[in-house]
Amino acid sequence: MTATTTSAATPGDGVRPEGTDGGRPRGRRTPRGSGRLRGRALPYLLLLPAVLMELLIHLVPMVYGVMMSFKQLTQFFIRNWTGAPWNGLDNYKVSFDFNGAVGAGLLDSFVTTVCYTVLVVGLSWLLGTAASILMQGSFRGRAVLRTVFLVPYALPVYAATITFAFIFQHDNGMLNHLLHDELHLTDKPSFWLIDSNSFWAMVIVSVWRNWPFAFLVLMAGLQNVPGELYEASAIDGAGVWKQIRHITLPSLRAVNQVLLLVLFLWNFNDFNTPFVLFGKAPPEAADLVSIHIYRNSFVNWNFGTGSAMSVLLLLFLLVVTALYLWFTSRERKTADV
Repeated sequence: MTATTTSAATPGDGVRPEGTDGGRPRGRRTPRGSGRLRGRALPYLLLLPAVLMELLIHLVPMVYGVMMSFKQLTQFFIRNWTGAPWNGLDNYKVSFDFNGAVGAGLLDSFVTTVCYTVLVVGLSWLLGTAASILMQGSFRGRAVLRTVFLVPYALPVYAATITFAFIFQHDNGMLNHLLHDELHLTDKPSFWLIDSNSFWAMVIVSVWRNWPFAFLVLMAGLQNVPGELYEASAIDGAGVWKQIRHITLPSLRAVNQVLLLVLFLWNFNDFNTPFVLFGKAPPEAADLVSIHIYRNSFVNWNFGTGSAMSVLLLLFLLVVTALYLWFTSRERKTADV
């Protein structure tokens, strides 16, 4: 009898076991590019629902609004707006005719909106900056004070504005009760929701709602400023104002660029504040562009002209935003050089 011996292959022999590919089963081998393709497509698949909702909620109505601005769409064509006569650029010409009633009203509303936006953005930024710098120090009750500062931002817009509408009432409003009945600072109760006082009432409400957002953003930005800078500057003899000027504000430059743009867009488009305070027909001093467009569209039933004004407002905001981003990016590049 002859005995045959077989030797088992070992990993050191350089022989791969049958049915395997480098220690990995052949049947489970995946194509080399499939995982890479799946990784590249995953971000787009995750963004797809948001993109579809953006198209549905914003882009589609925007396209319809642009189409309406070229039509003579009045109350006679509401049920079939696609059948309204084509008006070409006439709606835009009427809006730009500052000698006419429509154009003059739009120009006055635009000037009012610019003044309102500049005041609200400036005061909100100033209060937010002061509060954020104050909250950087360590003292008893700081956490409670931070929470109190954020209350206006946490409240719903309509609830806060309606509360201020009661405060500004002529007969039994809290403000007149304080100034006239308690402190005797006025000869008679003032009308805060009519005439020129309505503008300042609207500014007060908007500043009260917006400054906590500026405070929150700036306070978060100050967390990235190293404390050693303040300590070194204090040793060199720098006071509080020099520290704010040469350390705090330059360190918050990037944050302020975004914050000011967001506050500008929010307030230039503000509709809730004048509508809740004054209703469909605000005083002339509180006639912002947003509610002016609403009144031309839904009160005067001239949707074509209202749509043209909306397109002009959109173009204005796009141009201002583009110029602002270009200027800030150029300034940042210059500072880096």
